[in-house]
Amino acid sequence: MATSGTRRPVMTLYSRPECPDCHRVRIVLAEKSITADIIDVDADNPPEDLLDLNAYNITPTLIDRDLVIYNAQVIMEYLDERFPHPPLMPVDPVSRARARLMLHRIEVDWYSILPEITNGDAKKADKARKMILDDLLVLSPMLAKKSYFMSDDFAMLECSIAPILWRLPQLGIELPASAKPIQEYAERLFSRDSFKSSLTVQEEEFTSW
Repeated sequence: MATSGTRRPVMTLYSRPECPDCHRVRIVLAEKSITADIIDVDADNPPEDLLDLNAYNITPTLIDRDLVIYNAQVIMEYLDERFPHPPLMPVDPVSRARARLMLHRIEVDWYSILPEITNGDAKKADKARKMILDDLLVLSPMLAKKSYFMSDDFAMLECSIAPILWRLPQLGIELPASAKPIQEYAERLFSRDSFKSSLTVQEEEFTSW
């Protein structure tokens, strides 16, 4: 997948088509209508130039002129500051700090344990699924109060939450009927044009809810 535009892209994103970390960066690009050349990376056969650019040889990796960034959250915040409209982080320091704390929680409690579901043994996978599901159920009542998480506007938190929610069926996580606020929240996210355009062909073929 690549964003379209009439001018030559000044940015390049190395992205794996099924990677949730890469997906959240692609959502930010789409939400802000940023023109970028998106290069699909095969994890088993990464391009040599990626290793030259990034000693860790990981994705996502963003190239903006002479700048190379290879951490998803750092890339997302960089894009938000580089292209400030529409803003995805709160303006006031208190709300911004709260959003960053929640983003850190998502990073540590969700994204860091995804490999245990996809690559770990059955016991570790079940434990990781339960941790994510329990966390979602705790957050569910909060989602009934506003259109989006902690806000009435689509924000950076949605960019990080949406890839996880989209992958719940693939992760083997089934929401109970009591999680209706989460289901409705997910539908709002998935219906956005930016989310639809962020999907790769592989992600479009994921089992739907």
